[in-house]
Amino acid sequence: MFQVTINEAQKKLIDLINAAMRGEEVFIMQNGEQVAQIVPVAKVKRQPQFGSAKGLIRMADDFDAPLDDFADYMQ
Repeated sequence: MFQVTINEAQKKLIDLINAAMRGEEVFIMQNGEQVAQIVPVAKVKRQPQFGSAKGLIRMADDFDAPLDDFADYMQ
């Protein structure tokens, strides 16, 4: 656990951030009391929302119709 004053935190900010990212507790003190804590940001893993594209995708009526370019190959 790290406890540093505000002045020390200003000088060692990158080191304190790295320590927090490693999982260590980092507290910033003022007048002998904890006033702030540096913690890593937890990444939020988003779950897919099924049906969220409903109405956004349209399939043409002739989607599976043969293409004119391939008429010679289809006999």
